[in-house]
Amino acid sequence: MKHTLLIAALLGASAFATAAPMSYTIDQSHTFPQFEVDHLGFSTQHGRFDKTTGSIVLDLAAKSGNIDISIDTGSIDTGWEKRDAHLKSEDFFNVAKYPAMTFKSKNLKFDGDKLVAVSGDFTLLGVTKPLTLTVNNFKCVDSHPMAKKPWCGADATATIKRSEFGMKTYVPAVGDEVKLTIQIEAMGGK
Repeated sequence: MKHTLLIAALLGASAFATAAPMSYTIDQSHTFPQFEVDHLGFSTQHGRFDKTTGSIVLDLAAKSGNIDISIDTGSIDTGWEKRDAHLKSEDFFNVAKYPAMTFKSKNLKFDGDKLVAVSGDFTLLGVTKPLTLTVNNFKCVDSHPMAKKPWCGADATATIKRSEFGMKTYVPAVGDEVKLTIQIEAMGGK
């Protein structure tokens, strides 16, 4: 009987250990927030940000966690340097004054074991508003096939109105609604 209780206690402790929250660091080589916006009704223009840093803590057993991400606004890349320079100016991202936009969340929504949404605070140009990202793809593994570390990734989308953050240049000719698409990967461990 004592032997059975000891085994049960060890199994319980083992299950508890694996249920602990895991910390992840953003993998900059696989994380590129992107945006698309209407351009005078002629086309949909796309751009991305090449530098994103941050951390994620996930407790998959408790279906909880928190996210703290910073996107370097000066790393904007639309494929044309002259447009990028204008987007970095006071007319748009004002990178001299606001070198980053951020997203912070402690509200993760799961459907079973699948992360389906993340709600938090999005800050752009010093203005903070609530934002919910819809998670279209989510995967976590104990060991990445190449990096041999715990790894998580997701694809998420949201739409914002840039004028609500004070970015009003050329609205409505250049669209006020901006679709955000974020592919993100993060590594666990050291």
